[in-house]
Amino acid sequence: MKIAILNGSPRVGNTSAMVNAFAEGAKSAGHEVEILHVGKMNINGCLACEYCHGKGEGTCIQKDDMVKVMPAYKEADMVVFASPIYYFDMTAQLSAAIQRVYAIGKPAKAAKAALLLSSASPAPFAGAVATYKDMLAFMGIQDAGVITAAGNENGSEAKLAEIREFAKAL
Repeated sequence: MKIAILNGSPRVGNTSAMVNAFAEGAKSAGHEVEILHVGKMNINGCLACEYCHGKGEGTCIQKDDMVKVMPAYKEADMVVFASPIYYFDMTAQLSAAIQRVYAIGKPAKAAKAALLLSSASPAPFAGAVATYKDMLAFMGIQDAGVITAAGNENGSEAKLAEIREFAKAL
């Protein structure tokens, strides 16, 4: 299975550790993994200009780093979204990368998705999880699971082992 991981973190930290643990587990099970560091890319939000659904024929009018992400969206059998929670939701960078999939409607091959979230606070995950679940329902993609790490769980070997095992079992 080809897995695209969209890491929404703009810096190295707990979310990146979660992404790396997921990638290790998935690779050990024979999956092909591509990590896209969308948190460090220049990706603008959707303009709702409808160019992609007219003259663009599925291509966005904006010329930014989304051109690096779109091939992974189109080819992945599974998409994993990973983000720290800074203020009750995914990072703006990851949200922009999610919104821009509008140009193609949904990832063409993706049958599954997962969500990895980290936060220093104890339980700010509800908004991000709701957005993720609503998006998957709209796209007709199966939720493979949501893993959260809060407070001291972040970066702990127990949490990273849980993530590796989750990815191995896909």
